[in-house]
Amino acid sequence: MAKYLVIVESPAKVKTIKKFLGPNYEVAASNGHVRDLPKSQLGIDVEHDYEPKYITIRGKGDILANLRKEVKKAEKIYLATDPDREGEAISWHLYHALKLENKKVYRITFNEITKNAVKESLKNPREINMDLVDAQQARRVLDRMVGYRISPLLWAKVKRGLSAGRVQSVALRIICDREDEISAFIPEEYWTLDALFKIPGEKKPLVAKYYGHGDKKVTIENETQLKELLKKLEDASFRITDCKKGERIKKAPLPFTTSTLQQEASKALNFSTQKTMRLAQQLYEGVDIKGIGTVGIITYLRTDSTRVSVEAEKAAKEYIEQKHGSAYAAEAQTVQKNGQKIQDAHEAIRPTDINRIPIAIKDSLSRDQFRLYQLIWKRFVASRMNPAIYETTSVKIDGAGERFTVAASKLKFDGFLSVYTEEEEKEDNQILARQLDRDTVLSLENFDSKQHFTQPPAHYTEASLVRALEELGIGRPSTYAPTITTIMGRRYVAKENKNLYVTELGEVVNQMMKEAFPTIVDVNFTANLEALLDGVELGNVNWKTVVENFYPDLDEAVKAAEKELEEVEIRDEVSDEVCDVCGRQMVIKYGPHGRFLACPGFPECRNTKPYLEKIGVNCPKCGKDIVIRKTKKGRRYYGCVDNPECDFMVWQKPSRKRCEKCGSIMLEKGNKLVCSSEDCGFVTDNVEK
Repeated sequence: MAKYLVIVESPAKVKTIKKFLGPNYEVAASNGHVRDLPKSQLGIDVEHDYEPKYITIRGKGDILANLRKEVKKAEKIYLATDPDREGEAISWHLYHALKLENKKVYRITFNEITKNAVKESLKNPREINMDLVDAQQARRVLDRMVGYRISPLLWAKVKRGLSAGRVQSVALRIICDREDEISAFIPEEYWTLDALFKIPGEKKPLVAKYYGHGDKKVTIENETQLKELLKKLEDASFRITDCKKGERIKKAPLPFTTSTLQQEASKALNFSTQKTMRLAQQLYEGVDIKGIGTVGIITYLRTDSTRVSVEAEKAAKEYIEQKHGSAYAAEAQTVQKNGQKIQDAHEAIRPTDINRIPIAIKDSLSRDQFRLYQLIWKRFVASRMNPAIYETTSVKIDGAGERFTVAASKLKFDGFLSVYTEEEEKEDNQILARQLDRDTVLSLENFDSKQHFTQPPAHYTEASLVRALEELGIGRPSTYAPTITTIMGRRYVAKENKNLYVTELGEVVNQMMKEAFPTIVDVNFTANLEALLDGVELGNVNWKTVVENFYPDLDEAVKAAEKELEEVEIRDEVSDEVCDVCGRQMVIKYGPHGRFLACPGFPECRNTKPYLEKIGVNCPKCGKDIVIRKTKKGRRYYGCVDNPECDFMVWQKPSRKRCEKCGSIMLEKGNKLVCSSEDCGFVTDNVEK
């Protein structure tokens, strides 16, 4: 009969861990949290020291009953939940829910689900770390306060079940601010000029880029400036005035953290953050490998540390020396670049066994599991390798006082690139086939000029939003994926071709939050709160001090908003559309997908129609009204009311004014009007703004 009970979070781990332990051990799962704050009320006693009220989560009664039976049989109980704040809190809740006060109870953690790691953790048990528990309690209580005090306000004002969240509202604001930047961006014209020189004995011409007037860099701002420059260079003779050779070192990447894994999986594999975390969880908890059995093949997936254990470092060095040669194996461990506080409780995300090469276990994994494991494996191997070395050549070519430059590079030593190349770092350099000497006179074949316009900031993608949240210190590794999932699930944000766009609903919610709760959606305030939670984890700050400093201000803001926002309550706006069922004047309503037309005779008349708001501008193709439309995912655009017969559409709001240069429709961008024709580029002030 089993003497010892090991309680883990996930049923998937039970099978994996049971295999590593003998018949004296029973392994059971809690299926995540067993206690939480009640859904029907705030669940925090704000009058009595902000004490949280925990109840058993609905549906967990049977699980707890079974665990209590196992507890009665066991001499020792090992709480083996995940090695982070959340896992520590689950162990603490289990301790109280199972009434383990008079039992021999030990807390164990392992960074990977392998036989050695699990057995080693049993040799080094500890007590529950209350600092970690308190940090999780503080986060949970703060999130509950924001959600339960502000969400009812949004419900009342927008008339549907919306929500606000401490981190999600800031993430929404970040996306909205970027959209505002893009909308207000005015493209500026510039030109590039390449010179193609013939080199004796070479078929391919040498392509040099225009730099400027001697040592002074010059930007060609318009076609007139370009023509003047070309006229000056018409009869010029060109010669090489400088030719330098050098070396460029490209350092190996750091192994993955939660954030960098989500970013790279998005770019390289087109995975959403949610999908990346789901697959990584499967690889961590254990997969059935043919000939080996069930084993965890990557280390713990929620981490912002790039540290690697001495054993893993040694195994990587041996593998690289054996497969690639000693010249490829790095000596010193790569160090974390930034000076931020790192939660260094566990390692970077890496394979549990470097010799378990992806192709060897491909048949045991699903397609997506294999792709993610291969990415993690390659990144880790690359991180333990020497840098790549490029031989660089920098050439200056002068003629008529103007300078052209050539930058060429050739890979001298591939180093880590033999294993791994980051998606956004593909090399794009011309290679010089022969040596170029100073004072060599070059014959010009021709010039190649191109017109360009500066581009607005890029729309956020899931990857770039995760990077922004991490850089700003908002949220933690475990919160990035659920935050993005929530704002997309609430239809505040739509995703199209990887890009995130704010919906009309998102704009309304963000505007309300900025007006009524500026502190909650303030980036710096949220980052400072995260720092305080880190202080709780380190034992430097009392968690209730954080809560009692936060709640009174929130309470005051909610009470003020209840009064002020009542004055600007969104009422049903009467439209000029007549209900074709009963003849009443239809009204504009708000729903989860934005505005729609509904008959005011509801429930007798249930007629609804899409709401197409006219903007007072005629379609340049057919002359009918331009209306505000939305894509299937909720992104706003402007199109003809006669769609699909007329296919006119633009993303920016059209103006009544036409372009003075070409007659095309003008688009509003901030305080400017920009011609919709890319070939024209005419810009003028928007006097109506």
